[in-house]
Amino acid sequence: MSDNTMKLTSAEGHSVELNLRKGTVGPEVVDISSLYREMGVFTYDPGFVSTASCQSAITYIDGGKGELWYRGYPIEQLAERASYLEVAYLLLYGDLPHAPQLAEFQRIIRYHTMINETLKNFFNGFHYDAHPMAVMVGVVGSLSAFYHDSLDIHDPRHREISAHRMIAKMPTIAAASYKHNVGEPFIYPRNDLDYCANFLNMMFATPCEEYTQDPVAVKAVNLLFILHADHEQNASTSTVRLAGSSQANPFACIASGIASLWGPAHGGANEAVLDMLQEIGDVSNIDKYIARAKDKQDPFRLMGFGHRVYKNHDPRATIIRKICHEVLNNMADNDSPLFELALRLEEMALQDEYFIERKLYPNVDFYSGIIYRALGIPNSMFTVMFAIARTVGWVAHWMEMMDDPQQRIGRPRQVYTGADRRDYIPLEHR
Repeated sequence: MSDNTMKLTSAEGHSVELNLRKGTVGPEVVDISSLYREMGVFTYDPGFVSTASCQSAITYIDGGKGELWYRGYPIEQLAERASYLEVAYLLLYGDLPHAPQLAEFQRIIRYHTMINETLKNFFNGFHYDAHPMAVMVGVVGSLSAFYHDSLDIHDPRHREISAHRMIAKMPTIAAASYKHNVGEPFIYPRNDLDYCANFLNMMFATPCEEYTQDPVAVKAVNLLFILHADHEQNASTSTVRLAGSSQANPFACIASGIASLWGPAHGGANEAVLDMLQEIGDVSNIDKYIARAKDKQDPFRLMGFGHRVYKNHDPRATIIRKICHEVLNNMADNDSPLFELALRLEEMALQDEYFIERKLYPNVDFYSGIIYRALGIPNSMFTVMFAIARTVGWVAHWMEMMDDPQQRIGRPRQVYTGADRRDYIPLEHR
């Protein structure tokens, strides 16, 4: 990272020299760490939209160009050629694995997929209709009670073991939360299945009969997990980093990320797409709802179109669109009105000048919800699927942060707008 300087002068004539830092690619960054010390002022940046909170070598996004890289590799190449665990290794260790390294990593993850039998009793403490994300927050946070042998966050080996455990156990916990919700017995993980196939088996198999894997479904889940594995300093990743900055245990940090992801403005967007489609109801209503979306006075919005970061197109949407159509064409019930409605809405929006001019293209959330519904995954599990995929990104950022010698506890500042100093008045005189 190269340094230059810029001079900042206040209205009173006080000045300070600030370093300009440059990463491998992307915009220059003004280092304001000395600003308060030198000039006695803070910066104000609601939502941290113009603030780099850390240095990271994991993921790069260029919203203007519609680019997403994991460790320098374009997402398009990884989605086309890699398995999810290959991408997980890349995010954790910085490079794609050689064949022996991948085989060993797969063996380790497979070895850790079981959860403690006592932990299974924890699920019984949740009401039968508890939201699966509520279960995920509680159960993942409780893992620290089971693994005292590897909770020294200052030991790199302990951090690695914890990372492996979370990546391995997240699908098992997620599937168990679904089984608890529908009142079916938990299905143990199988060591003869790969990561995504194993998850689908734990979701949909029962003791009564063997579950037959659909290769298109496995392919779709693998792709979705890759596309959702990381996305730079988003809300949930920043939450994990902030929790980790206090030196909290890794399971608590990831549980905090799950809680942040649960918000409808973050991980719940694909569920909102399905709600929107159900509100539209029928293909014959699309024109009316598109007109409503264009009306600034109407609160209705087309969910799953446009993106806060990507100002051109979401590169993940281009990739996922193909598998979405493949999944729908593979369905026995491919005449579902909901899917017909989604595909027709996509077609009309892509041809409408209003959306083209504003670059409101379908994003990854538009397609992922449709795919999950087609695979038989209920709406309440959509954000859980996101959490499984994003776990490796959270863990990679946590490990990177813990290995950073400049890491310190997070402490954002504020602009105080409350009452000025005032003195206490005794109750009898108020």
